[in-house]
Amino acid sequence: MKSSTTQAIKVTLEIGSADRREFTFADPFRIGRHRACQLRVNHQEVSRYHADVYIEDNRWWIQDLQSTNGVFIGDRKIDKSPLSGSIRIRLGLSGPRLLFELERAVQPEPPAAPSHTIKDYIQHYFSERTEKKVGRHTMMVRKAYAEVRKKQRWMYISIISIFAVLLVLTGGFAVYKHRQVRLQRKLAADIFYNMKSLEVELAKLLKETEQRRTPESKKQIESFRAKQGQLGESYDRFVDTLDVYRKSLSEEERIILQIARRFGECEVNMPEGFVKEVKTYVAKWKSTRRLERAIKRAKSRGYIPKIVQTLSAHDLPPQFFYLALQESNLNPKACGPQTRFGIAKGMWQFIPATALQYGLKTGPLVNEPIHDLRDDRHHFEKSTLAAAKYLRNIYTTDAQASGLLVMASYNWSERRVIKMIQSLPQNPRDRNFWRLTSKYRRRIPNETYNYVFSIFSAAVIGENPRLFGYDFDNPLASVNIVYLNAK
Repeated sequence: MKSSTTQAIKVTLEIGSADRREFTFADPFRIGRHRACQLRVNHQEVSRYHADVYIEDNRWWIQDLQSTNGVFIGDRKIDKSPLSGSIRIRLGLSGPRLLFELERAVQPEPPAAPSHTIKDYIQHYFSERTEKKVGRHTMMVRKAYAEVRKKQRWMYISIISIFAVLLVLTGGFAVYKHRQVRLQRKLAADIFYNMKSLEVELAKLLKETEQRRTPESKKQIESFRAKQGQLGESYDRFVDTLDVYRKSLSEEERIILQIARRFGECEVNMPEGFVKEVKTYVAKWKSTRRLERAIKRAKSRGYIPKIVQTLSAHDLPPQFFYLALQESNLNPKACGPQTRFGIAKGMWQFIPATALQYGLKTGPLVNEPIHDLRDDRHHFEKSTLAAAKYLRNIYTTDAQASGLLVMASYNWSERRVIKMIQSLPQNPRDRNFWRLTSKYRRRIPNETYNYVFSIFSAAVIGENPRLFGYDFDNPLASVNIVYLNAK
């Protein structure tokens, strides 16, 4: 939280000798190549999330986010350092330079001394109820004042008329601006969902040409990627113009928008009440130690890098890591209850039919809620690979590139949810979580609704656990990955 006494900080970005830009921040911000960073630096030495600049004990600090090339002051690599006065930072040994300068907070001017009252003068010159006989000078002042008032009356009428006309014009301009904003939001959503449609088409093309890539198919893939890049840049410009990540947002609200974007939902189109609902589920996580214990287990057993790299290799957001946390607390030995579809087992809680469909062998204890060493569902690496394939298949078919629909589909609650999803038009614009909840909220099983929001809110907390009161860092930040690197 920013203190009212903390100074704003001016940042001058220098890339080479020609590119020099200046920024001023009053709130904490993130530096990196990713579009979600508040200070975005497009340079090969800069990581997607390179460093955080934040306020602690009324001082500005910079902290390296375990970036590939590090953060340097002079020739000294630093993990964390206070910022005071004027200090120059380099992102990587030969990367861009950042000059940080603290600006002095503007001190409010002392209130002006109250002016002397003129009540006596008004009483003497202009009161018509005075009982004293007034002199010639006073009478002349009163006549002059009456003449001035007469002229001013017409002037005021003219001013009021002009003001009324301006008010009408201003109101018309406000309506025009409102329509323009609505149009820009619609255009931004159009671009976003065109981008998602391309992603679905590209996934189909990659699957069709998986066994053999011809020169023609390679050109098609390159063309898809180029179009995606162009649409992504256009969408980012609309997000900036619409000020979606405005300064008035809290850091928690910014993270919620960023996670929605990473899961393939359009933050420009976010329905009213979504942010508030996510905060409710964040509070539920904070009321128990379940999240902390599950992540501690995954770290101690080395699960996190393998899960994240497998998801990334299948063009999935690494935040799907939290789906396994919701399913089993990241426990490969987990066994679910008996259902009409069989017993779900393993870290990803595969039921027998789905396990066999994605290449996992079930063991002789398939009908018993017991850990079985001969059941592939309990094998961490095999089940993680099968889960990535399964999630990717849902992502590009039923879910139409919507990560939140993937979660709902994975849970599916005896196929009720999957049927609702399949009833929506088969395109990313009309088949997304926003549309599903607005059309079917009363019919969506509470189990599935809670499931989606629990995973999403866990991903929000995981982005900056210390912001939410946890004593550990982002568990995914230390894994060297590139989002959707197979696009």
